[in-house]
Amino acid sequence: MSISNKWWFRFGIGVILILTIIWLMNEVNFVFTPLVIFVQTLFVPFLIAGILFYLFRPLTELLEKWRLPRMIAILVIFLIVIVILTMIVRVIGPIVQTQFVRLLENVPDMISAVEEGISYWQQNQEQIPQFIKDFVDTIGSKLEGIFAATGTVVGNALGSIFGFVFSLVIVPFILFYLLSDRERFTPNVVRFFPESKEGEIRHVLKDMDKALASYIQGQLIVSTCVGILLLIGYLIIGLEYALLLALFAMAMNVIPFLGPFLAVIPALIVAFFQEPTMVLYVIIVMIVAQQIESNLVSPQVMGRALNIHPLTIILLILVGGNLAGVLGMILIIPSYAVVKVIVQHSKQLLSIKRQES
Repeated sequence: MSISNKWWFRFGIGVILILTIIWLMNEVNFVFTPLVIFVQTLFVPFLIAGILFYLFRPLTELLEKWRLPRMIAILVIFLIVIVILTMIVRVIGPIVQTQFVRLLENVPDMISAVEEGISYWQQNQEQIPQFIKDFVDTIGSKLEGIFAATGTVVGNALGSIFGFVFSLVIVPFILFYLLSDRERFTPNVVRFFPESKEGEIRHVLKDMDKALASYIQGQLIVSTCVGILLLIGYLIIGLEYALLLALFAMAMNVIPFLGPFLAVIPALIVAFFQEPTMVLYVIIVMIVAQQIESNLVSPQVMGRALNIHPLTIILLILVGGNLAGVLGMILIIPSYAVVKVIVQHSKQLLSIKRQES
Protein backbone atom coordinates (compact mmCIF):
# COMPACT_ATOMS: atom_id res chain seq x y z
CA MET A 1 0.00 0.00 0.00
CA SER A 2 1.36 3.42 -0.98
CA ILE A 3 2.15 5.84 1.83
CA SER A 4 -0.24 8.36 0.27
CA ASN A 5 -3.12 6.01 1.11
CA LYS A 6 -2.27 5.93 4.80
CA TRP A 7 -4.88 7.74 6.91
CA TRP A 8 -2.24 9.48 9.02
CA PHE A 9 -0.49 10.80 5.91
CA ARG A 10 -3.70 12.27 4.51
CA PHE A 11 -4.56 13.69 7.93
CA GLY A 12 -1.14 15.38 8.14
CA ILE A 13 -1.50 16.82 4.63
CA GLY A 14 -4.92 18.18 5.59
CA VAL A 15 -3.54 19.85 8.72
CA ILE A 16 -0.69 21.41 6.72
CA LEU A 17 -3.14 22.75 4.11
CA ILE A 18 -5.41 24.23 6.79
CA LEU A 19 -2.48 25.94 8.53
CA THR A 20 -1.22 27.26 5.18
CA ILE A 21 -4.65 28.71 4.37
CA ILE A 22 -4.82 30.35 7.80
CA TRP A 23 -1.36 31.85 7.33
CA LEU A 24 -2.24 33.19 3.88
CA MET A 25 -5.50 34.69 5.19
CA ASN A 26 -3.57 36.41 7.98
CA GLU A 27 -1.09 37.86 5.48
CA VAL A 28 -3.85 39.34 3.29
CA ASN A 29 -6.31 40.16 6.08
CA PHE A 30 -7.00 43.60 4.54
CA VAL A 31 -8.88 41.79 1.76
CA PHE A 32 -11.33 40.34 4.28
CA THR A 33 -11.88 43.57 6.24
CA PRO A 34 -15.12 44.52 4.42
CA LEU A 35 -16.42 40.97 4.91
CA VAL A 36 -15.59 41.08 8.63
CA ILE A 37 -17.39 44.43 9.02
CA PHE A 38 -20.39 43.02 7.16
CA VAL A 39 -20.55 39.94 9.39
CA GLN A 40 -20.11 42.00 12.58
CA THR A 41 -22.94 44.32 11.53
CA LEU A 42 -25.41 41.50 10.87
CA PHE A 43 -24.29 39.10 13.60
CA VAL A 44 -26.27 40.62 16.50
CA PRO A 45 -29.62 41.05 14.68
CA PHE A 46 -29.40 37.54 13.21
CA LEU A 47 -28.46 36.14 16.62
CA ILE A 48 -31.44 37.82 18.32
CA ALA A 49 -33.76 36.82 15.48
CA GLY A 50 -32.49 33.22 15.66
CA ILE A 51 -33.19 33.03 19.40
CA LEU A 52 -36.68 34.47 18.93
CA PHE A 53 -37.25 32.06 16.04
CA TYR A 54 -36.82 29.04 18.31
CA LEU A 55 -39.06 30.65 20.93
CA PHE A 56 -41.87 31.57 18.54
CA ARG A 57 -41.76 28.60 16.17
CA PRO A 58 -43.76 26.28 18.50
CA LEU A 59 -46.47 28.94 18.78
CA THR A 60 -46.54 29.37 15.01
CA GLU A 61 -46.88 25.63 14.48
CA LEU A 62 -49.64 25.49 17.09
CA LEU A 63 -51.62 28.24 15.38
CA GLU A 64 -51.14 26.53 12.01
CA LYS A 65 -52.60 23.34 13.50
CA TRP A 66 -55.65 25.43 14.34
CA ARG A 67 -55.94 26.07 10.56
CA LEU A 68 -54.64 29.62 10.61
CA PRO A 69 -52.60 30.62 7.52
CA ARG A 70 -48.92 30.97 8.29
CA MET A 71 -48.73 34.72 7.60
CA ILE A 72 -51.76 35.36 9.80
CA ALA A 73 -50.29 33.16 12.55
CA ILE A 74 -47.02 35.10 12.50
CA LEU A 75 -48.81 38.45 12.61
CA VAL A 76 -50.95 37.23 15.52
CA ILE A 77 -47.81 36.24 17.44
CA PHE A 78 -46.22 39.62 16.73
CA LEU A 79 -49.37 41.35 17.95
CA ILE A 80 -49.46 39.25 21.14
CA VAL A 81 -45.79 40.01 21.83
CA ILE A 82 -46.37 43.75 21.33
CA VAL A 83 -49.34 43.69 23.73
CA ILE A 84 -47.39 41.72 26.36
CA LEU A 85 -44.34 44.02 26.10
CA THR A 86 -46.58 47.09 26.36
CA MET A 87 -48.24 45.73 29.50
CA ILE A 88 -44.88 44.80 31.03
CA VAL A 89 -43.45 48.25 30.32
CA ARG A 90 -46.51 49.97 31.81
CA VAL A 91 -46.63 47.79 34.91
CA ILE A 92 -42.99 47.02 35.63
CA GLY A 93 -41.33 49.94 33.86
CA PRO A 94 -42.16 52.64 36.44
CA ILE A 95 -41.08 50.37 39.32
CA VAL A 96 -37.76 49.52 37.65
CA GLN A 97 -37.18 53.17 36.79
CA THR A 98 -37.88 54.27 40.36
CA GLN A 99 -35.56 51.64 41.81
CA PHE A 100 -32.84 52.45 39.30
CA VAL A 101 -33.02 56.20 40.08
CA ARG A 102 -32.91 55.48 43.82
CA LEU A 103 -29.90 53.23 43.33
CA LEU A 104 -28.08 55.95 41.39
CA GLU A 105 -28.92 58.48 44.10
CA ASN A 106 -27.47 56.16 46.76
CA VAL A 107 -24.24 55.49 44.86
CA PRO A 108 -22.50 58.62 46.30
CA ASP A 109 -23.34 57.45 49.84
CA MET A 110 -21.90 54.02 49.04
CA ILE A 111 -18.75 55.61 47.66
CA SER A 112 -18.44 57.79 50.78
CA ALA A 113 -18.76 54.71 52.99
CA VAL A 114 -16.00 53.00 51.00
CA GLU A 115 -13.78 56.08 51.29
CA GLU A 116 -14.34 56.17 55.06
CA GLY A 117 -13.37 52.50 55.25
CA ILE A 118 -10.20 53.20 53.26
CA SER A 119 -9.34 56.14 55.54
CA TYR A 120 -9.85 53.98 58.61
CA TRP A 121 -7.68 51.30 57.05
CA GLN A 122 -4.87 53.77 56.35
CA GLN A 123 -5.01 55.23 59.86
CA ASN A 124 -4.93 51.86 61.63
CA GLN A 125 -2.56 49.80 59.53
CA GLU A 126 -0.12 49.33 62.40
CA GLN A 127 -2.72 47.37 64.41
CA ILE A 128 -3.58 44.99 61.55
CA PRO A 129 -1.64 41.76 60.91
CA GLN A 130 0.49 41.63 57.77
CA PHE A 131 -1.37 38.72 56.16
CA ILE A 132 -4.63 40.67 56.35
CA LYS A 133 -2.92 43.66 54.72
CA ASP A 134 -1.67 41.47 51.89
CA PHE A 135 -5.12 39.96 51.41
CA VAL A 136 -6.83 43.36 51.30
CA ASP A 137 -4.21 44.72 48.90
CA THR A 138 -4.80 41.76 46.59
CA ILE A 139 -8.57 42.25 46.70
CA GLY A 140 -8.11 45.97 46.08
CA SER A 141 -6.00 45.38 42.98
CA LYS A 142 -8.60 42.90 41.67
CA LEU A 143 -11.43 45.38 42.26
CA GLU A 144 -9.45 48.11 40.53
CA GLY A 145 -9.09 45.89 37.49
CA ILE A 146 -12.79 45.04 37.56
CA PHE A 147 -13.79 48.70 37.75
CA ALA A 148 -11.42 49.57 34.89
CA ALA A 149 -12.83 46.75 32.76
CA THR A 150 -16.37 47.84 33.65
CA GLY A 151 -15.61 51.39 32.56
CA THR A 152 -14.27 50.12 29.25
CA VAL A 153 -17.36 47.97 28.71
CA VAL A 154 -19.68 50.87 29.52
CA GLY A 155 -17.79 53.15 27.15
CA ASN A 156 -17.98 50.61 24.35
CA ALA A 157 -21.66 50.07 25.05
CA LEU A 158 -22.39 53.79 24.87
CA GLY A 159 -20.48 53.96 21.61
CA SER A 160 -22.52 51.08 20.18
CA ILE A 161 -25.99 52.38 21.01
CA PHE A 162 -26.72 53.26 17.39
CA GLY A 163 -25.73 49.79 16.22
CA PHE A 164 -27.88 48.17 18.90
CA VAL A 165 -30.92 50.29 17.97
CA PHE A 166 -30.34 49.41 14.32
CA SER A 167 -30.25 45.73 15.29
CA LEU A 168 -33.53 45.98 17.17
CA VAL A 169 -35.21 47.67 14.20
CA ILE A 170 -34.31 44.99 11.67
CA VAL A 171 -34.81 41.98 13.99
CA PRO A 172 -38.60 41.76 13.39
CA PHE A 173 -38.06 41.67 9.62
CA ILE A 174 -35.45 38.91 9.87
CA LEU A 175 -37.65 36.99 12.30
CA PHE A 176 -40.65 37.27 9.99
CA TYR A 177 -38.80 35.71 7.07
CA LEU A 178 -37.26 33.01 9.27
CA LEU A 179 -40.71 31.96 10.47
CA SER A 180 -42.38 32.18 7.08
CA ASP A 181 -39.63 30.38 5.11
CA ARG A 182 -38.45 27.89 7.72
CA GLU A 183 -38.95 24.82 5.45
CA ARG A 184 -36.61 26.25 2.81
CA PHE A 185 -33.50 26.14 4.96
CA THR A 186 -32.92 22.38 4.82
CA PRO A 187 -33.38 22.03 1.01
CA ASN A 188 -31.08 25.01 0.41
CA VAL A 189 -28.35 23.33 2.47
CA VAL A 190 -28.91 19.83 1.07
CA ARG A 191 -28.47 20.94 -2.53
CA PHE A 192 -24.76 21.62 -1.86
CA PHE A 193 -24.19 17.91 -1.19
CA PRO A 194 -24.43 14.84 -3.44
CA GLU A 195 -27.86 13.24 -3.76
CA SER A 196 -26.53 10.07 -2.14
CA LYS A 197 -25.88 12.06 1.08
CA GLU A 198 -29.26 13.81 1.19
CA GLY A 199 -30.77 11.54 3.86
CA GLU A 200 -27.73 11.81 6.10
CA ILE A 201 -27.54 15.61 5.78
CA ARG A 202 -31.22 15.96 6.58
CA HIS A 203 -30.75 13.79 9.65
CA VAL A 204 -27.80 15.91 10.84
CA LEU A 205 -29.70 19.17 10.31
CA LYS A 206 -32.71 17.78 12.16
CA ASP A 207 -30.60 16.80 15.18
CA MET A 208 -28.84 20.19 15.15
CA ASP A 209 -32.17 21.97 15.07
CA LYS A 210 -33.45 19.84 17.96
CA ALA A 211 -30.35 20.58 20.06
CA LEU A 212 -30.58 24.34 19.51
CA ALA A 213 -34.32 24.41 20.18
CA SER A 214 -33.91 22.44 23.41
CA TYR A 215 -31.14 24.72 24.65
CA ILE A 216 -32.77 28.07 23.79
CA GLN A 217 -36.25 27.15 25.01
CA GLY A 218 -34.79 25.53 28.11
CA GLN A 219 -32.65 28.55 28.97
CA LEU A 220 -35.74 30.75 28.81
CA ILE A 221 -37.45 28.50 31.34
CA VAL A 222 -34.39 28.38 33.61
CA SER A 223 -33.82 32.16 33.53
CA THR A 224 -37.48 32.90 34.21
CA CYS A 225 -37.58 30.48 37.14
CA VAL A 226 -34.42 31.91 38.68
CA GLY A 227 -35.68 35.48 38.31
CA ILE A 228 -39.02 34.65 39.94
CA LEU A 229 -37.41 32.69 42.77
CA LEU A 230 -34.95 35.48 43.56
CA LEU A 231 -37.68 38.13 43.37
CA ILE A 232 -39.80 36.22 45.86
CA GLY A 233 -36.81 35.70 48.14
CA TYR A 234 -35.71 39.34 47.96
CA LEU A 235 -39.24 40.54 48.76
CA ILE A 236 -39.48 38.17 51.72
CA ILE A 237 -36.23 39.41 53.29
CA GLY A 238 -37.05 43.05 52.44
CA LEU A 239 -34.08 43.73 50.16
CA GLU A 240 -34.10 47.09 48.41
CA TYR A 241 -34.29 47.24 44.60
CA ALA A 242 -35.70 43.67 44.61
CA LEU A 243 -37.29 43.83 41.15
CA LEU A 244 -34.25 45.47 39.53
CA LEU A 245 -31.89 42.88 41.02
CA ALA A 246 -34.18 39.99 40.04
CA LEU A 247 -34.35 41.21 36.44
CA PHE A 248 -30.56 41.47 36.39
CA ALA A 249 -30.33 37.91 37.70
CA MET A 250 -32.74 36.72 35.02
CA ALA A 251 -30.57 38.28 32.32
CA MET A 252 -27.32 36.92 33.77
CA ASN A 253 -28.71 33.41 34.06
CA VAL A 254 -28.31 32.88 30.32
CA ILE A 255 -24.77 31.89 31.35
CA PRO A 256 -25.26 28.29 32.56
CA PHE A 257 -24.19 27.38 36.11
CA LEU A 258 -22.13 30.55 36.64
CA GLY A 259 -25.01 32.94 35.93
CA PRO A 260 -26.73 32.73 39.36
CA PHE A 261 -23.44 33.39 41.17
CA LEU A 262 -22.62 36.39 38.98
CA ALA A 263 -26.16 37.72 39.36
CA VAL A 264 -26.07 37.71 43.16
CA ILE A 265 -22.99 39.99 43.41
CA PRO A 266 -24.96 43.27 43.05
CA ALA A 267 -27.50 41.94 45.56
CA LEU A 268 -24.74 41.28 48.09
CA ILE A 269 -23.38 44.80 47.63
CA VAL A 270 -26.82 46.36 48.07
CA ALA A 271 -27.51 44.15 51.10
CA PHE A 272 -24.22 45.13 52.75
CA PHE A 273 -24.96 48.85 52.51
CA GLN A 274 -28.59 48.35 53.52
CA GLU A 275 -27.73 46.26 56.59
CA PRO A 276 -24.69 43.99 57.04
CA THR A 277 -26.81 41.13 58.40
CA MET A 278 -28.89 41.28 55.21
CA VAL A 279 -25.93 39.74 53.37
CA LEU A 280 -26.57 36.45 55.17
CA TYR A 281 -30.22 36.48 54.08
CA VAL A 282 -29.25 37.16 50.48
CA ILE A 283 -26.82 34.24 50.55
CA ILE A 284 -29.57 31.97 51.90
CA VAL A 285 -31.97 33.11 49.17
CA MET A 286 -29.30 32.53 46.53
CA ILE A 287 -28.52 29.04 47.83
CA VAL A 288 -32.19 28.05 47.89
CA ALA A 289 -32.79 29.40 44.37
CA GLN A 290 -29.60 27.75 43.12
CA GLN A 291 -30.55 24.39 44.60
CA ILE A 292 -34.00 24.50 43.04
CA GLU A 293 -32.56 25.57 39.69
CA SER A 294 -29.68 23.09 39.63
CA ASN A 295 -31.61 20.09 40.96
CA LEU A 296 -35.04 20.53 39.39
CA VAL A 297 -34.77 22.74 36.31
CA SER A 298 -31.29 22.64 34.78
CA PRO A 299 -30.90 18.84 34.82
CA GLN A 300 -33.96 18.58 32.63
CA VAL A 301 -32.59 21.17 30.20
CA MET A 302 -28.80 20.92 30.20
CA GLY A 303 -28.48 17.26 31.14
CA ARG A 304 -31.15 15.32 29.29
CA ALA A 305 -32.00 17.65 26.43
CA LEU A 306 -28.41 18.24 25.31
CA ASN A 307 -26.84 15.21 27.04
CA ILE A 308 -23.81 17.23 28.17
CA HIS A 309 -22.03 16.46 31.43
CA PRO A 310 -22.08 19.38 33.95
CA LEU A 311 -18.27 19.33 34.21
CA THR A 312 -18.04 19.67 30.44
CA ILE A 313 -20.36 22.66 30.57
CA ILE A 314 -18.23 24.38 33.23
CA LEU A 315 -15.03 23.82 31.24
CA LEU A 316 -16.69 25.08 28.06
CA ILE A 317 -17.87 28.22 29.84
CA LEU A 318 -14.34 28.94 31.06
CA VAL A 319 -12.96 28.49 27.54
CA GLY A 320 -15.73 30.61 25.99
CA GLY A 321 -15.14 33.38 28.52
CA ASN A 322 -11.43 33.51 27.73
CA LEU A 323 -12.08 33.53 23.99
CA ALA A 324 -14.93 36.04 23.70
CA GLY A 325 -15.97 37.25 27.14
CA VAL A 326 -19.62 37.09 28.17
CA LEU A 327 -20.78 36.50 24.59
CA GLY A 328 -18.46 33.51 24.40
CA MET A 329 -19.93 32.09 27.62
CA ILE A 330 -23.42 32.38 26.17
CA LEU A 331 -22.69 30.92 22.74
CA ILE A 332 -20.20 28.18 23.66
CA ILE A 333 -22.82 25.65 24.85
CA PRO A 334 -25.08 25.71 21.76
CA SER A 335 -21.99 25.76 19.53
CA TYR A 336 -20.66 22.69 21.32
CA ALA A 337 -24.05 20.98 20.96
CA VAL A 338 -24.01 21.57 17.20
CA VAL A 339 -20.41 20.35 16.83
CA LYS A 340 -21.23 17.32 18.95
CA VAL A 341 -24.08 16.37 16.62
CA ILE A 342 -21.79 16.64 13.58
CA VAL A 343 -19.06 14.57 15.25
CA GLN A 344 -21.50 11.87 16.33
CA HIS A 345 -22.89 11.50 12.81
CA SER A 346 -19.38 11.49 11.34
CA LYS A 347 -18.38 8.66 13.67
CA GLN A 348 -21.47 6.69 12.64
CA LEU A 349 -20.65 7.12 8.97
CA LEU A 350 -17.03 6.05 9.50
CA SER A 351 -18.08 2.95 11.42
CA ILE A 352 -20.56 2.02 8.67
CA LYS A 353 -17.90 2.44 5.96
CA ARG A 354 -15.44 0.32 7.93
CA GLN A 355 -18.00 -2.44 8.29
CA GLU A 356 -18.77 -2.34 4.58
CA SER A 357 -15.06 -2.49 3.66
